[in-house]
Amino acid sequence: MTMHKQHALRLAFSALALAAASSAPARGLIAVRADAAPGDIKATVDALNTAFATFKAEHTKQLEEVKKGNADALQALKVDTINADIARLQREVDDTNVKMAAQQMGAGSGGKTIKDAEYTGAFNAHMKKGDVQAALNKGVATEGGYLAPIEWDRTITDRLIRVSPMRQIAQVQKISTAGFSKLFNNRGTTSGWVGETDARPQTNTPTFSPLTYTPGEIYANPAATQQMLDDSEIDLEAWLAAEVETEFAYQEGVAFLTGNGTNKPRGILTYVTGGAAAAVHPWGDIKVVPTGQAAAVTADSVIDLITALPNEYTGEAKFVMNRSSQAAFRKLKDGQGNYLWQPSFQAGQPAQLAGYPIVDMPGMPDVAANAIAALFGDFKRGYLIVDRTGVRVLRDPYTNKPYVQFYTTKRVGGGLLNPDVIKALKVSAT
Repeated sequence: MTMHKQHALRLAFSALALAAASSAPARGLIAVRADAAPGDIKATVDALNTAFATFKAEHTKQLEEVKKGNADALQALKVDTINADIARLQREVDDTNVKMAAQQMGAGSGGKTIKDAEYTGAFNAHMKKGDVQAALNKGVATEGGYLAPIEWDRTITDRLIRVSPMRQIAQVQKISTAGFSKLFNNRGTTSGWVGETDARPQTNTPTFSPLTYTPGEIYANPAATQQMLDDSEIDLEAWLAAEVETEFAYQEGVAFLTGNGTNKPRGILTYVTGGAAAAVHPWGDIKVVPTGQAAAVTADSVIDLITALPNEYTGEAKFVMNRSSQAAFRKLKDGQGNYLWQPSFQAGQPAQLAGYPIVDMPGMPDVAANAIAALFGDFKRGYLIVDRTGVRVLRDPYTNKPYVQFYTTKRVGGGLLNPDVIKALKVSAT
């Protein structure tokens, strides 16, 4: 492609880029305005649907030219540019929904009645000055830390649910012991038909296999100067919860996908056929469906993936993939020429693939040879997150003067609950 053509193409798309930028918030979760009005969100959704309509028209032109043997690099670049713009707009819709939900949660807590005002006040006093009051003693931990007030503890959990996709879709179990064991029924019961006076010999009895979900420890260590704590009018609990959320959400997101189970959860991808934990679960591994091509996804493989899941598990089924992979799936059509991917039609709704919601999971692999490009299934039934009850805080004013560090820990684990309710799409010819 000549420089002249590239320059002309950039000019041709400048209006589209400016229109998208003016109708939507800035990129990224942090940049999305917390005070986004419903009208702003509707404008973004409208821009998304307009961009997708343009994408379908231009992609159809591209395919027609390819069929005629006239592959046009300019047309291909145009389609890719619009595709990227759709991804950006969809991300902004999703991020705005998350921000609105978090804002509503925070607004609803402004006038809440504190269940244990004495302990919460003592906790705040300890954070500011290190004073240990009588009310705080009931939170004393053997290692010298303190349990957080329940309001603050719950705030962290709520915020993690908002920002961690796996916590949104998986089953979460709170535990109060060192681990959580579950018995899995391997079935095996037999029966038989008999006459009125026939003997009834003993039949086979089902067997059980245990599986233990052991929590690992995750930590954050935010800091503030003593003067900030002395003089600030900020809500210390809210500030600390926000600091902890960032670290916990990142670490959990990685572990729930690829964790090796050593001092951390076992990631769901490790249970896929050929994975490191494929033989851990008593019922076997997560089965894979090939795309039929060595380095690409196909419409047929999406249908195969859906039909591979038993019908009784499709009611709450979802696709899990990253945004880069969505760009590839967005180009797929069914036999009647309809696009399998559909954008959000209103705020609060996710994009869909073949009629099922898509959950954006940043840690999922890109579409590439031998990669697991997508997961599909009922993740509430398929993956279990175990939260060891209680977040602990250790106030440390000595290590890094003049800062006071708040060493905060939480024990969390996770693992496969049922391999039958999830299927994996593997980019491979067979």
